[in-house]
Amino acid sequence: METFRPSDFTVLVVDDEHDMVELVVYHLKREGYRVLEAHTGEAGLELALRERPSLIVLDLMLPDLPGVEICRSLRANPASAHIPIIMLTARSSEVDRVSGFESGADDFVTKPFSVRELTLRVRARLRASARDQATDRAPERHIRLGQLEIVPEAHRVLVEGADLHLSLLEFKLLLHLVECRGRVQTRESLLEQVWGYSSDATSRTIDTHVKRLRDKLGAARDYIETIRGVGYMFAPRPE
Repeated sequence: METFRPSDFTVLVVDDEHDMVELVVYHLKREGYRVLEAHTGEAGLELALRERPSLIVLDLMLPDLPGVEICRSLRANPASAHIPIIMLTARSSEVDRVSGFESGADDFVTKPFSVRELTLRVRARLRASARDQATDRAPERHIRLGQLEIVPEAHRVLVEGADLHLSLLEFKLLLHLVECRGRVQTRESLLEQVWGYSSDATSRTIDTHVKRLRDKLGAARDYIETIRGVGYMFAPRPE
């Protein structure tokens, strides 16, 4: 049986609204998490790279360094590329949400928000991370399809022998498509199977993540086919 202990996880909250941070930190600590906080982008980035938290709650609009830049920096660093990031914003437009997702965010919460909802999303992300880490104890397996190689237990993806740096959500999306190769996956099923919980994410969210994943796959980008009006299918080309 899966045992989830919040005390095993560290959550970093980065936001310049001190009252809001105090409220979020209070509720996360009450849940049992170890919590770190930062009120500027530079401080948050430095703390994230030094402490390697289990998850980051990151504000989009910070006074010194935009949240999307912090997100991109974390995703570009192999040491922090797989840390789940939940982005907070006072903006609710689709453009801002897409911008956040394109920078590497795993989830998006619009202010004002329910602290209970945020803690549930934190828990869902961390439970998924815990399940992924548990697979590391199993013998390594390699999936080789054309120019693509995946080592699930090590969270490694290689194209033509070169390592790719994927976010945790991008890795899960790719692995799910690969494991269901040859079968069309609707956007709704991808939201359920990859995101793993009820979310206000839209089909545009799926399209944004698939686009970003294809860009990173390079020579293997065409392995993910768009099935117009339905969803996506992984179909590697024969060598």
